[in-house]
Amino acid sequence: MADNVGSKVSFFLVGLGIGALIGILFAPKSGEETREYLSSKADEGREYAQRKARELRERAEDLIERSKEIMARQKDAVNSAVEAGKEAYKREAKAS
Repeated sequence: MADNVGSKVSFFLVGLGIGALIGILFAPKSGEETREYLSSKADEGREYAQRKARELRERAEDLIERSKEIMARQKDAVNSAVEAGKEAYKREAKAS
């Protein structure tokens, strides 16, 4: 899953770079206007990358929380099984 998101971000950044290069080559605007435009697009790209990184971090935190909850339930189930086994062993030992 993280590979997929990283791949999408990589494609986005490559596309952004290619678009910027083509924009410079065929720019109908003056140099200053073009620089402002490219600067704003770079800011948009940076904000997009930061937003996606935040989303990815939040998803990872959610997965970690769910994993901890599952592990706690499994631990409780194993502990209950061990205690039941001990009790059964003690009953069998007294009965013998």
